[in-house]
Amino acid sequence: MIDAKLAPHVSWKARQLPVIQQSAALCYRIMNGRPEVLLITTRKSRRWIIPKGWRINGLTPSETAQQEAWEEAGIRGQCDVQAVGQFLYQKRHPKKGEVMCVVDVFPLFTTSVAARFPECKQRQRKWFSPRKAALQVNSSELAGLLRGVERVHH
Repeated sequence: MIDAKLAPHVSWKARQLPVIQQSAALCYRIMNGRPEVLLITTRKSRRWIIPKGWRINGLTPSETAQQEAWEEAGIRGQCDVQAVGQFLYQKRHPKKGEVMCVVDVFPLFTTSVAARFPECKQRQRKWFSPRKAALQVNSSELAGLLRGVERVHH
């Protein structure tokens, strides 16, 4: 697993922030023998990311990732219980102010894609080759995980 918690590029200021854990689903499928990964847009800035969110009480981290894949992207599938890695980013939390989010990333093999899902009117979604997906995201750690999807597929 890739551990991004103490990545060298993280500023001293960011290291002083409260740390909150999130779970993310790296949704993938195989089309014509090649893997594709799903990216979705954020609600406000419309940047490309993977489905992710705060941990949900009563669910394991991988179950949280599976739930976020459904709510944010309309994806159902088989989610691995083992994370393939993690990435971090800074965010303004509604109650805690600036926080550092450490996101555990769980591979999710897509078995169905719904036309209607809870956040369908708030986000776009698009399938990319792992290499092209890596070029779309802002996080170098996440880009590395996206490029590694070939190793995830069983």
